[in-house]
Amino acid sequence: MASESLGLRRRPQLSEEVASILRHKIMTAELLPGTPIRMDETALELGVSVTPVREALLTLRGEGMVESAPHRGYVVAGLSRTDVEDVFWLQEQAATRIARRTAGLIDDDQLALLVAANDRLRGAVAGNDAVAITEAEFEFHRTHNRISGSNKLAWFLLAATRYTPHQLYASDPDWAAVTLDSHQRLIEAYRAGDPDDAAAAIAVQFTDGAERLLAHLETTPLWG
Repeated sequence: MASESLGLRRRPQLSEEVASILRHKIMTAELLPGTPIRMDETALELGVSVTPVREALLTLRGEGMVESAPHRGYVVAGLSRTDVEDVFWLQEQAATRIARRTAGLIDDDQLALLVAANDRLRGAVAGNDAVAITEAEFEFHRTHNRISGSNKLAWFLLAATRYTPHQLYASDPDWAAVTLDSHQRLIEAYRAGDPDDAAAAIAVQFTDGAERLLAHLETTPLWG
């Protein structure tokens, strides 16, 4: 079934999962600006009813990812280089602030949790399992962000990372190597109690992520 291959599960948050899949396709230029998104066709492709697709498109319209067009339903909105750069800049600003704060708070037990989370990511990378890599990377950052107690800022960061095409990165061994190194540098900065090194270590992931996505988009017809 199509929905199973895309990781969809029948849950109350199904519309959020549909929105996530469409968001990924837009951010990676699998769906180009001006492309119509037809609810019935999308529902059939994903193996869901029309209702969660309609709800997902309303969410994406609120985010500026799609637009409502007369007699055409929804179409994909434009995506500029500046849009991509701004998304990752915003993520970096939030993440580095959290990292600086965490450097003054983290204890040995919490540091051990981060080490274990990075080890799980390393294991997923070694197993070449894209789904496990995505989940382990998310878990590392969730564990990290909880330590700082910056609940509202962590929420804004999580909202911003919705636009990150995690599946694109998870299939890239070079990205995995940079990410693991960044995590290790972050852990070492916390061991040394150095907020500047911690901020620099975590910033690498967002500058690298922006560069990789921009390089990918340059190979598509998006800006051709």
